[in-house]
Amino acid sequence: MKLKVCGMRQQENIEDLSRLAPHYMGFIFWASSSRYVEGDTPNLPASIKKTGVFVDASIDYIQSMISQHKLQAIQLHGNETPSYCALVQEFGTEVIKAFSIKNTFDFSVLEAYENCCDFFLFDTKGELPGGNGYAFDWNILNAYPSQKPFFLSGGISKEHTTQIKSILNTDLPLYAIDVNSKFEIAPAIKNIEQLKQFKNELYEL
Repeated sequence: MKLKVCGMRQQENIEDLSRLAPHYMGFIFWASSSRYVEGDTPNLPASIKKTGVFVDASIDYIQSMISQHKLQAIQLHGNETPSYCALVQEFGTEVIKAFSIKNTFDFSVLEAYENCCDFFLFDTKGELPGGNGYAFDWNILNAYPSQKPFFLSGGISKEHTTQIKSILNTDLPLYAIDVNSKFEIAPAIKNIEQLKQFKNELYEL
């Protein structure tokens, strides 16, 4: 299982997180976010996939950001259609399509996206497309009908470690955990020590 830390922006904080070696590091290119990235982003170690998060952006904007920031993965967090996702796939990056869950979820909507993204991502439905800071009922995922690997997101904190490990003991194709707001000191500034503790607990034998 992989670890993704999302919502990064500040140079020194990014460097500190890089030493912790998450598998993915997310940068938000949605102007309404408090973690929005306006300037340049640093190069990351080869082991960390630089991920751009977009919400109903134009194809041209995504292509431009891939080139400018050397993005290796694109996370689509809006109402992007399957044909839109297929266009993004042509840029040669991984494509992660996010879906929001609250009390229920119609998994049949995933079928149209099976062949136009590399991963699904399940986040908590709230006022914002992401970063709402609380988890949905993960038991809903027991009805997941696909074999496509998925990211799990939405208010994940250190307190979820046991629950995450229990999911890993099921047949669910959980590919990555995506954390953000619960490890922040301020928007886009992560508590590296807390992330280190979380990672150690998550991967301990």
